[in-house]
Amino acid sequence: MRVSIIGTGYVGLVTGVCLSEKGHDVICVDLDREKIDKINQGIPTIHESGLEPMLKRHAGKRLRGTTELSRAILETEITLIAVGTPFDGNEIDLTYIRDAAYQIGIALRDKSDYHVVVVKSTVVPGTTDQVVLSLLEESSGKRAGREFGVGMNPEFLTEGEAVRDFMYPDRIVLGAIDDRSLRMLEDLYRNFEAVPVVKVNCRTAEMIKYTSNALLATMISFSNEIANLCSTLGNIDIAEVMKGLQLSKYLSIIQPDGTHLKPDINAFLWAGCGFGGSCLPKDVKALIAHGEKLGRSMPLLKAVIEINEQQHEQVLARLKKHFDSLEGIRIGVLGLAFRPGTDDIRESPAIPIVRKLLSGGAVVKAYDPIVDGNRYPGVFGNGRFQMCAALEEAITNVEAVVLVTSWDEFKTVPESLADLEQQPVVVDGRRMLDKNRIAKYEGIGL
Repeated sequence: MRVSIIGTGYVGLVTGVCLSEKGHDVICVDLDREKIDKINQGIPTIHESGLEPMLKRHAGKRLRGTTELSRAILETEITLIAVGTPFDGNEIDLTYIRDAAYQIGIALRDKSDYHVVVVKSTVVPGTTDQVVLSLLEESSGKRAGREFGVGMNPEFLTEGEAVRDFMYPDRIVLGAIDDRSLRMLEDLYRNFEAVPVVKVNCRTAEMIKYTSNALLATMISFSNEIANLCSTLGNIDIAEVMKGLQLSKYLSIIQPDGTHLKPDINAFLWAGCGFGGSCLPKDVKALIAHGEKLGRSMPLLKAVIEINEQQHEQVLARLKKHFDSLEGIRIGVLGLAFRPGTDDIRESPAIPIVRKLLSGGAVVKAYDPIVDGNRYPGVFGNGRFQMCAALEEAITNVEAVVLVTSWDEFKTVPESLADLEQQPVVVDGRRMLDKNRIAKYEGIGL
């Protein structure tokens, strides 16, 4: 199929590149000329495992970028809207969605062929039908369901694993206003074999996305609430508690030989210093706000956010067990990204942790395999913050180490510390290290 994608951020670019890999001809549209030039040169504008070789393979062939939205619409059969939907504290900001829908509608005025417009951005239930469809009709002068189609196709991509998630999905959700729009979406995903396909209306498709993220966030906050109780009770290790929980027949697949296979969702049943990123915090808050706007309170999800926003304090509490004051204390922070595999720092627990350390007078040096904290002076820097080029540099000549992001590289911390004459306090904010191999170990939920 000939596909156009509006927006070349994390979702838009990954979607475009992966659809090219599946044999579709894709045009990526963005107002940022620099982004488009890089895409056409095969240079990814985001860090995502496996994206670069795939982009290089298709750039200038099955995939190209342009700043001309109208031309892209005229040259394609189906358009995916993948622009940002930030949360402003009260509701999601639909500015980019509205602009894209209106401009697509204008382009549809000059198109005689049937065209389907699909929302891929995460939007609250009702947005596709009530906002996007209305704007398309208004600006095109045409009728949805008669002269053009409308659909909703949420993404389920995990940053750091997005290419794999797209190419080998666990499900495909297709929302559409009519059968013709649905058939076009089915054609788009025809090459994805043996994948469950959920066919629903647009509003249900939107809700499936929010419900999925709300569940994951709830599991994390549940794990952290239990972890904090374990710390209060004493002589309990949350890691052992969660390992015991995950062996339940409800949370693992018991093989005929008695071995247990653990589903990926168990990764969210694990204690740590909180969740972050561009999806979970924003989506849960947006769902809460949307419910309240309709007169439906969401107390459970409110608690999920409240627990998460306080969880970084558990890191500070463990440091305070060893230091009366943080003034002048040298601390190495491991990880700035909100999760491994990405350079995204949005809503990362590292932000409040580093800020609290600095405000307490600590001297902080940090290391992340991908993120350069110097690029965010307004977020991290104030003169007592230094980025390190290597892990060893960040954990040498410090009195404490705080592990924030579970990069695989950090599994070597115990052996790297073993040869040091002065052993720092290690606060494991992800419970990924062996507590028995570290002289001064402090962990969430321990």
